[in-house]
Amino acid sequence: MTVSILATVASVWGKAWPILFAIVFFGLIIFSHEVGHFTAAKLFRVKVNKFALGMGPSILKKKKGETEYSVRLFPIGGFVLMEGEDEESADSRSYSRKPVWQRMIIISAGAIVNLIVGLLIVALMLSLRATQPTNNLIGTPQINRFYQNASTKATGLMEGDVVKKINGRRVFSDYDMNFLLSRNKDDAVDFVVERGGVITKVDGVKFDTAERNGETVMVFDFILVGIDLLDLSWPQRVSALAKYSTAETVSIARIVWVSLFDLVTGRYGFRDISGPIGTVGYIVEVTTEVTNQASQKADLSPILTMLALISVNIGIFNLLPVPALDGGKLFFLFIELIRRKPVNQKYEGWIHAVGLALLLLFMLVISFSDILKLVRGQM
Repeated sequence: MTVSILATVASVWGKAWPILFAIVFFGLIIFSHEVGHFTAAKLFRVKVNKFALGMGPSILKKKKGETEYSVRLFPIGGFVLMEGEDEESADSRSYSRKPVWQRMIIISAGAIVNLIVGLLIVALMLSLRATQPTNNLIGTPQINRFYQNASTKATGLMEGDVVKKINGRRVFSDYDMNFLLSRNKDDAVDFVVERGGVITKVDGVKFDTAERNGETVMVFDFILVGIDLLDLSWPQRVSALAKYSTAETVSIARIVWVSLFDLVTGRYGFRDISGPIGTVGYIVEVTTEVTNQASQKADLSPILTMLALISVNIGIFNLLPVPALDGGKLFFLFIELIRRKPVNQKYEGWIHAVGLALLLLFMLVISFSDILKLVRGQM
């Protein structure tokens, strides 16, 4: 009987902990974002009235000093409420009385922290990859060798080429190569490479194609140069880790930005969008898959890549010039910087309120779509 109960508890826990992990991770990302705002506000001696994790009614709250700290019912966001942020205030430490450049730093600090967290996750991923028995190299955008009868070699690429651009877009890392080639509309690609120290254009490089899961995909017929951190001295290891972590974080940021552009221009449809529910579902799926590798040394790269992508995604999304987001507030601060006087706080408040309502409606629709996909087994 006891064994049966323990087996049931273990089974339930095995299914529940990836969900808890996803929720905790989102909470930490939100927390780090709000800590960015809070720290910048304190740096410039702005009075912070409230620091909240989550939205809706408070579950827990405690006032310490001048700030009320709370945990809210719905884990879908958070906020830092500063004195004079949404109303007139005569307090000398109010947000509205600070120079515009200080307010711009305070507003952008949350997104900047998200980007830094993404960078740290990438650095951790590359460090852990070096300890793997296989697939332990950091990829670079330099061609090492080709497979036999490679089409790309026959149409212009060479061993040793360092890829600088694909179809006119800059390449920072091997992530960029995979992403940009996946966006190509046919089997011919325009490259710019560094060959023997000389920048060279190689247009019309041909890739073979294959059918996979009903889709036509490119066949990569070359292998890139990889770097093994463990082969380097400690100073070289730190330098390489900083270099390639930054390059891959920039690549992830660009993937997010280009994907948003593709969404606006119609390259991707509404069905391709996932909201919080869909993202949590994907985290759970990847976490479970990594956990099931217990029989061998689990490779955490997939889950760390996904977590870095989410952190960077949240950082960039918050910087978009959309009302109610940090980017929308920055937009009004830029206007103030140019006009040398602020926009009427009443009108700005209305615009942000409408933006928030539309954003919540959009999230509701996306969440409903996520639920439908889960029910239909499409996630």
